[in-house]
Amino acid sequence: MPTSKLIQPKPTRRISSLKDLWPFMRPYRGRIVLALALLCLGSATILLVPLAFRDLIDFGFGEKQNTRGGLLGSLSLNGHFAVLFGLACLWALTVATRYYTVTWVGERVTADLRSAVYARVLAQSPQFFETLQTGEVLSRLTGDTTLIQTVIGSSISMCLRSLFQFVGGMVMLAVTSFNLFSLNLGLMALLTLPIFAIGRKVKKLSRESQDKIADASALAGEILNAVPTVQAYTQEQRETQRFADRAEISFMTAIRRTRFRAALTAIVIIAVMGSIIFVLWLGANQVHDGSMTGGQLASFVLYATLVAGGVSTLAEVWGDVMRAAGATERLLELLHAQPAIVEINTSQPLPQPETAEIQFEHVSFRYPSRMQTTALDDISLKIGAGEIVALVGPSGAGKSTLFQLLLRFYDTNHGTISFNGRDIRQLSLNELRNNIAIVPQDSVIFSANAMDNIRYGRPSASDEEVMAAAKAAQVEEFINRLPDGYQTFLGERGTRLSGGQRQRIAIARAILKNAPLLLLDEATSALDAESEILVQQGLNAAMQKRTTIIIAHRLATVKKVNRIIVLDQGRIVEIGAPEDLRNQSGLYARLASLQFDIQ
Repeated sequence: MPTSKLIQPKPTRRISSLKDLWPFMRPYRGRIVLALALLCLGSATILLVPLAFRDLIDFGFGEKQNTRGGLLGSLSLNGHFAVLFGLACLWALTVATRYYTVTWVGERVTADLRSAVYARVLAQSPQFFETLQTGEVLSRLTGDTTLIQTVIGSSISMCLRSLFQFVGGMVMLAVTSFNLFSLNLGLMALLTLPIFAIGRKVKKLSRESQDKIADASALAGEILNAVPTVQAYTQEQRETQRFADRAEISFMTAIRRTRFRAALTAIVIIAVMGSIIFVLWLGANQVHDGSMTGGQLASFVLYATLVAGGVSTLAEVWGDVMRAAGATERLLELLHAQPAIVEINTSQPLPQPETAEIQFEHVSFRYPSRMQTTALDDISLKIGAGEIVALVGPSGAGKSTLFQLLLRFYDTNHGTISFNGRDIRQLSLNELRNNIAIVPQDSVIFSANAMDNIRYGRPSASDEEVMAAAKAAQVEEFINRLPDGYQTFLGERGTRLSGGQRQRIAIARAILKNAPLLLLDEATSALDAESEILVQQGLNAAMQKRTTIIIAHRLATVKKVNRIIVLDQGRIVEIGAPEDLRNQSGLYARLASLQFDIQ
């Protein structure tokens, strides 16, 4: 059986992982080419500045003032300064335009990447989240994509600019004084080993740091969703300490990364500046001997400064690039995760979509995360169109598992499930699930108003249809008491509603969907006696001419179903009408006796 899991990171992670971002950058290659062109123009402009300074010194007011020669030798002193100002203006224009262009590309690619990863996560089956916390996913969608945005929107541009500046500066150093350049190059070559060695360590620690931050975020997300429980058990201090411990681990990992990155920066700056000062000392002696002009030395100093600045920036940006490489790997693990539920390429239409006939044939199933336990064992069952059946049994009997398989959140290990005579694996997931409405035991309310929450069942429904569904589910009774009626914001996870009100919103949503198959997971469990009677009337209307399967924990709610299916340890142990089963001495009779005697 296929499993949905993250691709495990390779033991050796390389910067080449960034190439996987190219599919997201390809649509904007025109802007990328423009940015590269501006980058080249800006780099060429800044490389002309030392030449202009050389001519200014040698021909503008130096010993060769009245002679022709050099790049700008024929210009007056004012002309030299005008050229310098013109180069500054051109450089500023190219830098500003390039900054805007690359930032736009970075923001656009990040938004596309977030959307693609989010869509991929939503396509996963529930088993994907059995081993991956929601907070981990959110951390990758926010923190990791921000790192990638920084690299695409600025760091890569800075890296290329510094690389051009370094290469161009080295070429001009060779042209200006090949002797001094040779010495400078030899000293630079000695720097590469510590830079790359420490850079690899920074990348490894960056990945660890991001993982620790994600762990802390996952814990925070879990606890914030359970604040009432935490407070009810007075565990605030314990949970605060747990989060503080994880935050401390994240901090220590980040500090280790920062320590290596700081060491890398220090080594590069000291080594580069030391080599430049040494070479300049030799150049000063050559000027003193008359083998080099003051202008040549000045231009050599400026080019050496450009080279040093380029190397320093490369060393600093290298850490960002390494962090982005780790972030890219984490995001690509999500993006490349294969859904456990695979649709066939040639899905078939559902026959007679206005009705629902369900058949389980020798179905067996074990959850991927607990393969040692059988959830369903050789289940065979046929539910006719329009029939109302109830699934009854102790916890863990397999009732909810049947719903999960019907919705194809999981695939069976053995056997088939048919919808109107067609194997549900031959249907597209959209067609299958569009023909099923469900009211879960734990109602989900979105951060939206009441109208939008009900309309979630059928987004194309009109306001009148939404209100009709609300009326059928007895929602109107409390909606009209809200400050803005149907436009009232219900709060995150429906915090402004009671449990029973949230349940009725979910029922209205299912009624609005108007699907031929209705699944009710103890839909009235959160209602008081009066509300239960009102909602049951709405459910009775919703169940007319629809196939309905009810998971029943309170047996009093299923007295009028056509059949009861009694499950125990993943097997069907009894089938029959409520009264027939009550008169027998089986599991249903014992459960009913316990409940009714207590009542």
